[in-house]
Amino acid sequence: MGCFTRLFLSICAAALFIFVQASDVRAQACPSYNNNTVFGSTSLSAGFMPDPYVRNLTAGGRVDLSRCINGAFGFVVTRPDFRLFYNGRSPTGLLTFALESRSGVDPVLLVNAPDGSWHFNDDHRGFNSAITFNNPMSGQYDIWTGSYHRSSNNPAQLIVTEYQY
Repeated sequence: MGCFTRLFLSICAAALFIFVQASDVRAQACPSYNNNTVFGSTSLSAGFMPDPYVRNLTAGGRVDLSRCINGAFGFVVTRPDFRLFYNGRSPTGLLTFALESRSGVDPVLLVNAPDGSWHFNDDHRGFNSAITFNNPMSGQYDIWTGSYHRSSNNPAQLIVTEYQY
């Protein structure tokens, strides 16, 4: 094996190693419910009062959802923005998460439900987003408040209600 061939194989091996490392980094840059939240958490029991529960936070991020979750788009951060622990049986049979922009940005909403399923919405009412669960499960709901375009620190409100939004 000549010197040129060994050099060529070494360069190919190095390029493959860099490609694999870059792929691993991209996979780590997706939303993960294993992370701590940005804006904390709360526990609500079915029939909670006052209804709605409202949390001020910011929407947006730099993580491209289209590379992470099939059918989702927009930008979020990797950590959940908020976590809700829900307990009991909703008296209305509904649990709704809504995201309202307070800055003119087009918000997107991503929720990881207690069963591990992902739910996404953009433009439910105007540019605002909402996701409604019928007969919601008790457990942990992780919520990402994103934006349609890559941006961050956009004032928004997360609204949790047992009614339609």
